[in-house]
Amino acid sequence: MTIPPVKARLMDEKTMQRTLARIAHEIIEQTEDLENTVLVGIRRRGVPLARRLGENIALFEGVRLPVGEVDISLYRDDLTPVAQEPLVEDARIPGGVLGRNVLLVDDVIYTGRTARAAMEAVLRQGRAKRILLCALFDRGHRELPIRPDFVGKNIPTARHERVSVRLKEVDGTDGAVLYDLSDPASARPEGRLT
Repeated sequence: MTIPPVKARLMDEKTMQRTLARIAHEIIEQTEDLENTVLVGIRRRGVPLARRLGENIALFEGVRLPVGEVDISLYRDDLTPVAQEPLVEDARIPGGVLGRNVLLVDDVIYTGRTARAAMEAVLRQGRAKRILLCALFDRGHRELPIRPDFVGKNIPTARHERVSVRLKEVDGTDGAVLYDLSDPASARPEGRLT
């Protein structure tokens, strides 16, 4: 089995830095009561993205936002589900969510099922003032009425295509590419495919 060829290079390191800076500015401009906001990364790559957004917000606005995480690693709606419903393994949100703005962060939004599971995990922690969603990439194909409030880049894709995001904290390098997996002999490339 071979790795499929890259169909398109979506983002390099510098483009990713600029995109995250732009998203941080949008969050600052559009989030009421920024000081009462917590960033919650959806594991795996959403967590370092949430940290980077937090660093940018601190740099631009002088406000340090706490960063938490929700782990729904037992479910991958883009590949093979391991259960009928997404399974939340763990949720760690510093200071809780009661009365706070919660900004969920993920690398790619696809069907919306992962985001829904993350929202349910947040709701189990208490009544948040508001839940917002941020994705580095929106590749379409939603199966639920979920739309991110902040998006780095909209990428129209076919169902047989996959977005692979790589981050230094996880993969040793920053970037994103689009693969075409329509060839059944192709193996899935390493890294997150959504």
